[in-house]
Amino acid sequence: MKRSRINTIMAQADDLIRQHGFTLPPFAYWTPDEFRARKDDARHLIDARCGWDITDYGDGRFDDMGLFLFTLRNGRLDDLQRGTGMCYAEKLLISRQDQLSPMHTHVIKAEDIINRGGATLAVELFGSDDDGNFAPDRGGVVQCDGVSRSFAPGEKLRLQPGESVTLLPGDWHAFWGDGGDVLIGEVSTVNDDETDNVFREPIGRFAEIEEDEAPTHLLVSDYATWME
Repeated sequence: MKRSRINTIMAQADDLIRQHGFTLPPFAYWTPDEFRARKDDARHLIDARCGWDITDYGDGRFDDMGLFLFTLRNGRLDDLQRGTGMCYAEKLLISRQDQLSPMHTHVIKAEDIINRGGATLAVELFGSDDDGNFAPDRGGVVQCDGVSRSFAPGEKLRLQPGESVTLLPGDWHAFWGDGGDVLIGEVSTVNDDETDNVFREPIGRFAEIEEDEAPTHLLVSDYATWME
């Protein structure tokens, strides 16, 4: 993805988030130079990879297959392993109309996916085999706003604003905005996007960036190089 496109997506996402009555935290608006100047105080944000995250899954077709994310808060795997401390994470996501977030599951993370506003959020579900692999002939059971719901293989939930689904490791899922753009909330256990995403197809989690202009704000995938 070109950096200029990423900068535009950031601005558009910020507008949509504000339209739904949410405001991002102050660190969201730091310039790259401000972030670098404050990197010692902001060590938790860097280590926990809080912040902007825009991906086309390495496929180069963001409008068709992509996702906007902003990690608001996140603990560390060490906390989760000890069972104490910050064992949770929270994100905002935006699924544009018919923009696919492809079929995947997680090894550790349990998550609530919440339609925070906009159009319908379509969530396609499959179960897994005994080893946790994608199983095209298996369904399962999820919780929708605390109520158990069985699903057949490939069944599509259609979550209206205010509705949610709880997904556990082994619940394979893909999602997209149905009929318009959707602001999504994600509340989960500690999140590690570098290791905990298992995709059905061999795709990348992060975009490859063409630096055609300076970044407005850093992506979480920029931290490794910009914070040296």
